[in-house]
Amino acid sequence: MSKKHNKDQVSLNETLPHQINAPSFKGTGISMKPPFVNKFGVKIGDCLYSSPDSPLENWSSETDPAIMSGEEWVHPTNDIGWNSAENRDLLEHQRKPQAYPFMHPTKDVSHGKD
Repeated sequence: MSKKHNKDQVSLNETLPHQINAPSFKGTGISMKPPFVNKFGVKIGDCLYSSPDSPLENWSSETDPAIMSGEEWVHPTNDIGWNSAENRDLLEHQRKPQAYPFMHPTKDVSHGKD
């Protein structure tokens, strides 16, 4: 039985393939979120970083930089901030520990073998 391809799929195996150094959320319990449109009509989280309605595209000396502050400008899972060492560390601490290949879950089979 084959799986149907979902063109609206947010991620590939809980990763962000369009960001070359983006961390994987796989095994962290964090689900990838789709892009959203904020109150300015700017799509956040699509990696195009350009929108005709964005204050960045319509900047002038009258524009208050604070207009682009707040959570409506930050995507929860597709943000460059996840590439920082601190945020990668947060993700690593949420992953379940992985056993080494060929390890027995309760017996140390290598004990006394060296």
